[in-house]
This record gives sequence, C-alpha cells and structure tokens, in this order.
Amino acid sequence: MAAKAAKARKQSRPVVSGLVVLVLVAASGYLTLELREREETGVTEVVNAGVLDGTGGTLGTGVASKREGGESWSRLENPARSVLRDADGRVRAVLTDGARTATLTGPARTFAEPASTSSEVSTTDWVRLMPRPWEKGAEKTKWFRDWYAEYRDSEEDDLFAFAFQYVAGAPQKKDRRGVVYAGDADFGPPAATGGEGGGPRLEQSDFFDYLGVPHLFRDGSTGVPKPLHARSLDRAGYIRMVFGHRAHYPLMSSDTSGDGLPRTADGMARSGEGVDVLPLTGVSPDHRPPAIDQLQPGDLVFFKLDPRTEERLDHVGMVLGYDTEGHLIFVSSREELNGPTIGDMGGVSRLDGNGTYARTLRSAKRL
Repeated sequence: MAAKAAKARKQSRPVVSGLVVLVLVAASGYLTLELREREETGVTEVVNAGVLDGTGGTLGTGVASKREGGESWSRLENPARSVLRDADGRVRAVLTDGARTATLTGPARTFAEPASTSSEVSTTDWVRLMPRPWEKGAEKTKWFRDWYAEYRDSEEDDLFAFAFQYVAGAPQKKDRRGVVYAGDADFGPPAATGGEGGGPRLEQSDFFDYLGVPHLFRDGSTGVPKPLHARSLDRAGYIRMVFGHRAHYPLMSSDTSGDGLPRTADGMARSGEGVDVLPLTGVSPDHRPPAIDQLQPGDLVFFKLDPRTEERLDHVGMVLGYDTEGHLIFVSSREELNGPTIGDMGGVSRLDGNGTYARTLRSAKRL
C-alpha cells in the first residue's frame, strides 16, 4: 500500500516549470541568501561595532570592505570567513578559513524526492571544493583567481549534483572503462541471508564497494570491494563517495591510517579535517547544539542515533539548504530507506525543530 501511495504521489505531482522554480526561490526557498544578506547588512557602516550578524556570527571588528573591479570583499567571524559580493551587492561566494568547500551563487535548482517526502529545496547555492583550504587574503593569490575564473559561472556538477546521483531512481552513469560510478544506491545488503525488503541491512559499504573495483589509498593499503555490497553506500561511505571519489577530497583507508577524511561518521567528526562550525562537546542528549545558525550548505552534520554505539557518533549527512517551508534539510544514506535520501522514513530530514535528527544532532564540520 505504501508503495502504491508513493507511486500515486509521484504520478500526481505537477511538473515544476522554470518559472515556478524561480518563484519558489524568490518567495521562500532560497533562505540561505536571505540569511547572508541579513548578516551583512551595512557591513561598511558597522564594521567597527562588532554587532551580531543574522547567523550567529559577528562582523569582524575594524575590517573594511575591499572593492576590486566592481566586486567587494568583506570579513565575517564565527566562523572566520570571506564574502564576495558583486557590483550590485549580491553575494557571489562565501569562503571559510581552513575549509576547502566554497559556496558560490549560480542558477536556481530544485532538489526533490517526491516518492519519499514532500520537501523540496530550491536553491542558488553551488558548493564546490577548492584546490586548497581558504585563508584570509587568499583572494589575491593566483591559485584562487584561476580557480574562481573557472567556476564562477560554471554549471558543471557540484557536491549537490553528485549527492543526488545516488538517490532512489537515479540513472546509472559509467566511465570509459564501463564502471558504474553513479546511480541508485542501496544502503547495504540485507542482514538476513537471502532477505529482501526494508529489514535490517549490513553496513561496511564504502565507495569502492559501490564501484566494485579496488582502491589504492595514499597510505599504500588497498580497499578490496565486497561483491555482496556492490552498488551500496552506508552512511560514511556515501559521504566518502561524494566528497572523496567524486570531488577528490583525500580519503583515509580507516579512522586511523593515512590522511584525509576518515572511514566512519565518528572518525570524521573527531578528525582535524576542515573547520568545526558546531564543535562536538559530547554525545549525550544534553550535548545537542544550542543553535544551528552557523550551518551553511555543504556542511557535514553528525548524529548520535543508536545508544548501542556508546560514545561513538553513528550517522553523518550533508546540509542541502532550506526547503520551501523554511526547514533546514540534509541528505544522507539511511537504512530505513535503503540508501541516500532526504526522505522522511526514520525521521524527517530537518535539522531544526524536535524531530529525530534535530534532537540527535551533535556537531557539524565544514571541510
């Protein structure tokens, strides 16, 4: 019955035209930009006041806006970051000190998964990896100027596009060798031998298991794919596929060997990679972050869902943005829906409110 209902919803869902998408973005979908505009209102007038910005950060005391060729740069804190605006004052890029992820403004897109949720995220955010971590003043460097010239108006696949190439129904993509590198991914094989359906599923499905080809890590070890886990990505395996295999962020072979992004959600959260925008203070319910205003699209979010994992964090996802109802949505691979999703089974994919994931959120990191 549930499958029929989902199919009916999918069939009855009207086609969203380009005009409607733009209306959604203008009306309520692109709240990320609105938040940024609130946080930077009057930057040049109040740079010496140290007042709170609209997202829980503070404007850098004594930091002036710099204009180059009609564009202006300004600095914000909590976390420390640089903001690029165009000649009309519109945000073009947000770049965080110590992080390689850059949030650029581009054409509007809508991400939806109608068979699993009514949430739709309409956004003009495009999140990409820079070749090296950002630092104050990097706008003057050749590496950044070259990188930004290449991607400022690009519609080449970004982290969000990669992420949605593994949700239910996503078509397969093959490389020149015939290896399937994208397409509908499972969470893992059924835990019960020969089992089917939505029962318990095995973890330990990394990106190379999905691909079905061995991977040589930088520490010299080799990841050998498990045939039973082909076309599967568990929680951390999904993030490693999107950020690592697809976007080329360095990957560790485990939580302790090599350098880069560790193998598990707990390892990622506790690593020194990137910037802790919501620092981990503990895993118990009273260590839920008091506010999530610092989050921005592309951030990794970490959860404590299962009490059996004791002191370990056991789930990780990526912030996608605000849906058309104003809720902050994330995408992750989940056992309940058997794969990557923004769906509502096992809890709505909202980071605000008092739902399962909002209550179990413990930290966040910007790679």
